[in-house]
Amino acid sequence: MIDFTWKVFSQTGSIDTYLLLKELEKDGQEEPYNYEEKLAEVDFPLS
Repeated sequence: MIDFTWKVFSQTGSIDTYLLLKELEKDGQEEPYNYEEKLAEVDFPLS
């Protein structure tokens, strides 16, 4: 999805497409952290 968004942005120069690209990149970077956090909660429940 990121590659497609980059291709559209590079061809159109659309600011909205660029912002979407950055949002997708941000979401992709946060996902592994959230996944590890969820695994930790399973191993060590808070309650």
